[in-house]
Amino acid sequence: MLNQEVLDAALARADALRRGDGEQLRLFLHPQFRWTSHTGDHFDRDTYLASNVEGKNTWHAQTLQEPEITMLGTAAVLTCIVKDDVSSSDGRNQYRMPMTQVWVYEETWKLVAGHAGPLIPSI
Repeated sequence: MLNQEVLDAALARADALRRGDGEQLRLFLHPQFRWTSHTGDHFDRDTYLASNVEGKNTWHAQTLQEPEITMLGTAAVLTCIVKDDVSSSDGRNQYRMPMTQVWVYEETWKLVAGHAGPLIPSI
């Protein structure tokens, strides 16, 4: 049951990212949120929102493949292969890579940290 709640939150976060809905996306991100991208860039909540909603990235889809969730009390670790479809100054690209997300429950599930990468080469 809790695993499904975490997965639902992760999918809703991905959908908010796709829709460019910064207000909704912010609701899923913990105030102390940290992210490391596959290129090694580091983001806090404000810089992540600026980059992905107001900045150079336009999201078309984010799909979580083979998600696995480990519950640790009021925390959860989600690991999966993520498939991103995103446009940037480099044009539209699709990427596949491992991704880890750490979620905490504080009245709702909040994403506190994550990392994506390295890229999985296309076949």
